[in-house]
Amino acid sequence: MISLFQPQVGEEELAAVAEVFDSKWLGHGPRTKAFESEFAAHLGVPADHVVFLNSGTSGLFLAVEALGLGPGDDVVLPSMSFLAAANAVMASGARPVFCDVDDHTMNPSWHDIEAALTPSTKAVLLLHYAGYPGDILEIAERCRERGLILIEDAACALGSAVDGRPLGSLGDLAMWSLDAAKILTTGDGGLLYVRDAELVVRARRLAYHGLVHPSGAGYARVSHRWWELEVPEVGRRLIGNDLTAAIGSVQLRRLPGFISRRREIVELYQRELGSAQGLRLPPPLSPGHEASHYFYWVQTDPAIRDEAASDLLEAGIYTTFRYAPLHKVPTYKSTGRVLPGTELASGRTLCLPIHPGLSDDDVRTVARALRESVEARTRLLLPI
Repeated sequence: MISLFQPQVGEEELAAVAEVFDSKWLGHGPRTKAFESEFAAHLGVPADHVVFLNSGTSGLFLAVEALGLGPGDDVVLPSMSFLAAANAVMASGARPVFCDVDDHTMNPSWHDIEAALTPSTKAVLLLHYAGYPGDILEIAERCRERGLILIEDAACALGSAVDGRPLGSLGDLAMWSLDAAKILTTGDGGLLYVRDAELVVRARRLAYHGLVHPSGAGYARVSHRWWELEVPEVGRRLIGNDLTAAIGSVQLRRLPGFISRRREIVELYQRELGSAQGLRLPPPLSPGHEASHYFYWVQTDPAIRDEAASDLLEAGIYTTFRYAPLHKVPTYKSTGRVLPGTELASGRTLCLPIHPGLSDDDVRTVARALRESVEARTRLLLPI
């Protein structure tokens, strides 16, 4: 099976884990701090403004909680997003308000976001689809003008940038997922960036039970009675650990190579599929934009999209569609607004395998199978 995603781990990661084993310190400790500092340097932000967590989903929940969002507050987010974003908003008691996206890029414009704003809107939670920057600069500027908090869901965008500025560093808060399907993986894990110096202190405290000072041996010199608890507010245990952080440090060093190979795969897909009938390929990047190329997606007639996916599965090629429209999920109690770009894209989009483990022959195999399926099924749709 040619899979959609595949983690790229090997001897370097094993060696890093072995070092942690030898140290006898497996939990939150020096390697966690090192990874946070390394990632902050990658972003170009202060080291203590990055928090390593146990998942990207924890980052979304923690961002919403740290901001104090709750009943009576609205949060605008694209309908074409991962359900964890809507879950984080709903769990706080706030209301997710879904905006539309461009039917080709799957990213919203400021116009799409503005159309979803309400008098109760407090924040915008923006996904960067496939790691494409989209209109992030205008969106960030407009949010500042309106006094809206901008949370960047950069789960797909590790390695993406605009004019050299990494995505995730442009809003007020940002999170990244490091699960097994992501570009950089720690098995499970996530990162949270918080711009405000006071808010990051609160976020870090909430990520470890709400404690001002953890009561472990590393904090024994904080007080002569270090085991006593100071808990100004209730938190949970969301922190990462040194085992996974050690893997993350290796993966971060390898990130440029991962992105370079993904770019090569995209270029090969573009060449192999460029002349295919019945296919629409991803749009070119805007000047100054760099993408992680987390997804490679194509679009075709909705009448044959599902059949093409089945044809590829029969050929041993796994494809899928990310992400199903959230405004159609009853749990999120959408107001019933019509989102034409989202609806159009969700009926005709298919994500193809893309990861550095693919060979050029693998990419050609996928492209050939897709071309043959779509062209054959397109002919069946033509009037006789």
